[in-house]
This record gives sequence, structure tokens and C-alpha cells, in this order.
Amino acid sequence: MANTRQSAKRSRQEDSRKSRNTLVRGVTRSALKQALEALRTKDVAKAKAAYQLAVKALSKAASKGVMPKRRAARKVSRLTLL
Repeated sequence: MANTRQSAKRSRQEDSRKSRNTLVRGVTRSALKQALEALRTKDVAKAKAAYQLAVKALSKAASKGVMPKRRAARKVSRLTLL
């Protein structure tokens, strides 16, 4: 329980940020899984589209601060190698 008005507000902000970060993280993970699955099926068109969506999701997560920028760059790099 928050003791001051400031700590109550910080708690509310933390809750809203946590829910937003969880949503972005989930979208990013789903995009990565779909890209890897598309690469395993060897369907070039589907893999290319899934790759672009995964890169977009990783870039968005990094820009929003959900994921460190270098981690996102590393994941994009490794995905590109496949």
C-alpha cells in the first residue's frame, strides 16, 4: 500500500508500464517464433514476410525500451544469418 500521493502515482505508472511492456514483449516473441517456423518450412515468400515482421517487432521493442537495443540488434543479426 502506498504511503504518499507520490508513491501511489508511481505505483499506478508502474502498473500501466508493466502491462504495456508485457504486451510488446509478447508480440515480439510471437513474431520471432513465426519467423523461425517459416524458415523451417522453407517457404521463401512466407519466410520473407515473417522475417520483416520480426525485425519490425524487435525494432519497436528496442525503441520503446522494452528490450535493450543491442539485444534486439543481436537477435536481428542472428535471424538474418538463418
